[in-house]
Amino acid sequence: MSAGPASSSAAQAVPLLELRGIERRFGRPLDLAARIANRLGADIDAQVVHAVDSVDLALATGEVVGLAGESGCGKSTLARIAAGILEPGRGERLWQGRPVAAMPRAERIATELKVQMIFQDAFASLDPRMRVDDLVAEAPLAHRLIRRAEKDALVDTTLRQVGLDPSAKRRWPHQFSGGQRSRIGIARALAVRPELLVCDEAVAALDVSIQAQVLNLFMRLRDELGLTYLFISHDLGVIRHLADRVLIMYLGRIVESAPTAELFAAPNHPYTRALLAEVPTLAQRRRSYQPVRGEIPSPLAPPPGCHFHPRCPHAMPRCAVEAPALKAVAPGRQSACHLNDAT
Repeated sequence: MSAGPASSSAAQAVPLLELRGIERRFGRPLDLAARIANRLGADIDAQVVHAVDSVDLALATGEVVGLAGESGCGKSTLARIAAGILEPGRGERLWQGRPVAAMPRAERIATELKVQMIFQDAFASLDPRMRVDDLVAEAPLAHRLIRRAEKDALVDTTLRQVGLDPSAKRRWPHQFSGGQRSRIGIARALAVRPELLVCDEAVAALDVSIQAQVLNLFMRLRDELGLTYLFISHDLGVIRHLADRVLIMYLGRIVESAPTAELFAAPNHPYTRALLAEVPTLAQRRRSYQPVRGEIPSPLAPPPGCHFHPRCPHAMPRCAVEAPALKAVAPGRQSACHLNDAT
């Protein structure tokens, strides 16, 4: 079942971007020693990482969806599939109701430009051999969105949009601070006039005060340009500040989807409750905070049934053999937990 938009009106509209039944696995072939061992009678299997497991996702136009979960749960892989950087192993990616893979080549390229990704490490994502004006204008020129004579005007306008002085456009990436480099990365994405930004831990590497500035920039750009966001973060405080709706991901699966205020007020899934219990608050500042019990299992060998059952305090025998479906538990809310069947 799709993790659809929170409001019924948004749910009835055709999503801007939709992912259906997305799976992605990464295999590592056997090395020479393992192949020789197999020839001699050993039984060594190639390792396969189950990164994303049957995920449905729909983003309504103008919506900000937060995707949260522990490191290694598959958030970044799903983000890259949503942005078109990775192809899914199985499943379908649709733009405004149409499969992207079936579009004619020219239309597909134009569609892919409408979805841009902003990475966690802004410095690593910027070519150190290119000046800022060339970084920002590279894609618009390559895709013939502007003429060469329009380059300076585009760069100046885009840098102002993200709060940078156009007089710095001939500088190199290493001459900027971390927060400024993040703004350059955003400017580069905006230069091709996208409709959807996929932000993968886009503020995680920044100081708290700079984080707030960049988050406020994202919200201002949403209002000014009508942008839609898929915002990936392990920081639930950031998600709470930014998102209209929150998806919780665990070991390749979406386990809960809910409007932000409702999820933080009354989480349904045991994993969501455990994550929120880790978030410090002023009202409970004397409380001793504990991480989620146990270690996240390896995606090389995910547990059968509900992936969370080895760490869940409410696990039942059924949880170890049957994977719960993501289904409605309230209007606009979905959860994948067998406990909901018992209530």
